[in-house]
Amino acid sequence: MVFYLLILLGITSSLFSFGASSGEQPLSRIAIHRTTFAVHSSAYVKASPTVLGLKGENKEWVTLNFGHPNPSSDDWIGVFSPANFSASVCAPENERVHPPILCTSPIKFQYANYKDNGYNKTGKGSLKLQLINQREDFSFALFSGGLLNPKLVAVSNTVTFAYPKAPVYPRLAQGKSWNEMTVTWTSGYSIDEAIPFVEWVPQGGAPMHSPAGTLTFSRSSMCGAPARTVGWRDPGYIHTSFLKDLWPNMKYAYRLGHKLNNGSYVWSHLYSFRASPFPGQESLQRVIIFGDMGKAEADGSNEYNDFQPASLNTTNQLIKDLENIDIVLHIGDICYANGYISQWDQFTAQIEPIASTVPYMVGSGNHERDWPGTGSFYGNMDSGGECGVIAETMFFVPADNRAKFWYKTDYGMFRFCIADTEHDWRPGTEQYKFIEHCLASVDRRKQPWLIFLAHRVLGYSSDYSYAVEGSFEEPMGRESLQKLWQKYKVDIAFYGHAHNYERTCPVYQNTCVRNASNLYTGPFAATTHVVVGGAGASLSGFTTLRTHWSYFQDFDHGFAKLTAFNHSTLLFEYKKSSDGKVYDHFIIARDYRDILACAFDSCERTTLAT
Repeated sequence: MVFYLLILLGITSSLFSFGASSGEQPLSRIAIHRTTFAVHSSAYVKASPTVLGLKGENKEWVTLNFGHPNPSSDDWIGVFSPANFSASVCAPENERVHPPILCTSPIKFQYANYKDNGYNKTGKGSLKLQLINQREDFSFALFSGGLLNPKLVAVSNTVTFAYPKAPVYPRLAQGKSWNEMTVTWTSGYSIDEAIPFVEWVPQGGAPMHSPAGTLTFSRSSMCGAPARTVGWRDPGYIHTSFLKDLWPNMKYAYRLGHKLNNGSYVWSHLYSFRASPFPGQESLQRVIIFGDMGKAEADGSNEYNDFQPASLNTTNQLIKDLENIDIVLHIGDICYANGYISQWDQFTAQIEPIASTVPYMVGSGNHERDWPGTGSFYGNMDSGGECGVIAETMFFVPADNRAKFWYKTDYGMFRFCIADTEHDWRPGTEQYKFIEHCLASVDRRKQPWLIFLAHRVLGYSSDYSYAVEGSFEEPMGRESLQKLWQKYKVDIAFYGHAHNYERTCPVYQNTCVRNASNLYTGPFAATTHVVVGGAGASLSGFTTLRTHWSYFQDFDHGFAKLTAFNHSTLLFEYKKSSDGKVYDHFIIARDYRDILACAFDSCERTTLAT
């Protein structure tokens, strides 16, 4: 193992800062290209057990015991995968200059004295770290010198999962029709090694099999650093199968399969889902909506403490209430990998209990898409060089072109129109035409609840970042779209991006058309705008100026839940991630004639002829 450390790869690291509201990707704090070789014969790292997942588990705990004759509070442990983080793939940029010792980031890290201050005196410590199956083996390296001047002191033995290529982390999503469910998952099997498929069976029925398509992406698919450099990690293979002609409300069991070339089969665990209701069906339908959740580490790795403190809380609340959830919409800033590709596996593992059971629909945010010169509406570097490629591959959405991440999806009495704020939405654009068609084409008698969703706040927000611009919105947002919302009587518009919670009155043209309330009855007046971007990432504050349209603000982590009881009653709830309790709510109660009724700027033309 020491031999491997002498030839480790070297490409310069990009240390990105993503603004006060989103924090800094913890892995970007490590100046890995500055690593020097300082192996000490008395230093050691021992990891056990060496083989994980003997019973098919895809998540296991590892115990590390380590020692250093010259301990320091700056010492840290890096988790590397593949275990041989050797640099044969990392060519020197200049033949006269030796490449750095190390140029691949760990997949996570923790300080050696975490929960054990005695390490600073004795030089001996231990850690418990959680690993997930990521297709490759693992090793653990002890560094001194802190994160900015790392000195490689010792490397552990190798740890591996018993079935590293196994199909893992299924993500359900609605297909392009109401009676189609897609299943996307990750494995280590290429199409030359095995045939991917899903075995699925309706309750009380016979098993069926549906083939899966396979995608992946390469380092050259990335648009810049760190995704192209220190953050690169092979993503494996992403498979998607389409389960068609589902019976409404039917419960199905399914498992992921790969038929190997020798005729044997590799299977995943057994999962289940309930098919979507027929559009317009009157039944209890429950929807979760949030943005900006990200991922966190159950073992207390630094991501959990500093980057997305409530991500696990939100995830755990949803898992706890999963029997009362039918579909989830995560509207952008999905996992905040920011170019560190290993984090996508960790995110899909975190949400597996949810996404394997109910449709998990995603939207595109700045941390998935934005990169200069790549066609994104904004020219910043928030994606860390991913430029949309990873999100578009890891998750299925029923868009005509996944590179243009806008789409509609119907669930029973709901019509959801999901916009892509990282592409131009202004009048005359392709996306604007989509938005209008999505809003205009719904039959409100069958689907009375019309919901608009986008990552950036295209409506109203008192977030400090918007207030200092003087816009209280994403510039050109509501100016471009408010006539559509009003004309087609959008009930609620949801946004992320601002890491807080805020609800407006029913507002149009900066004016409360109706006073904010916990109960709205009678004809539509205007759209209620809700910012629900506090699902996990570090919070962002509000301006001290209180606008008349801002009704409820909460500087805390949380998510929204919609419950449609029937065609006449919709309940909105805002729940905190810390305890799952309701802190804000309102009800819309109305009849179909109330939708048809005339509202300001949404009156149908009439004639005097009889």
